[in-house]
Amino acid sequence: MPINPNADIEVTAFSWVPEGAQGFVKDLRIRWALEEAGLDYRVRLIGLERPAGYRDDQPFDQVPCFRDDAVHIFESGAILQYVGEKSEALLPRDPQGKYAAIQWTYAALNSVEPFVQHRVLLDVVWADQEWAEPSKPTADALARLRLAQLSDRLGDKQWLEGERFTIGDLVMVTVLRLADRGRLLADTPNLSEYVKRGEARPAFRRALEDQLAAFREHEPQGVAA
Repeated sequence: MPINPNADIEVTAFSWVPEGAQGFVKDLRIRWALEEAGLDYRVRLIGLERPAGYRDDQPFDQVPCFRDDAVHIFESGAILQYVGEKSEALLPRDPQGKYAAIQWTYAALNSVEPFVQHRVLLDVVWADQEWAEPSKPTADALARLRLAQLSDRLGDKQWLEGERFTIGDLVMVTVLRLADRGRLLADTPNLSEYVKRGEARPAFRRALEDQLAAFREHEPQGVAA
């Protein structure tokens, strides 16, 4: 769905971030979900300097925030569950299917992402810290353990629960994109293929392009593309 400035649903996103973060800011998850669900939305762009009162919306100064005519919430996992409950395209209606999808959102955010993100940050953000290099072997082992466990569970299935793509897959793919960027998927080719399947979905491509288009439009002068 095209972004609609008159839509009831509003998603908060950054107008620009440094190149290394582009395509990975977490409003992408919400944009992707709304595209999958076929729901119009508008985007409220904010700068890296947060507007006055923004912590009333998001106490940790992050994005995304979400609002419609019923709720005003933050945290991508909570937002995705809410969007999923609006669309059977993302969240099955039978109890087992519904809560299996929800369990995978928690697994992605709590059991996989912290280990992957920490390992990648050691190379990307903290590389100049004297403690970063000695930390890498332990962080690498923990991240790869989680990824191996996930790989075993996925096996040769298309998606985490079989043939049905859900919010659980959506979150997990975004987490594994970061792992792939950190070269952590070399030992788990089924996870690499899983990420490619997610990125090939038309809704993902539209969401990613919309995020990147905003960054291009608001790129500060003097910053190389």
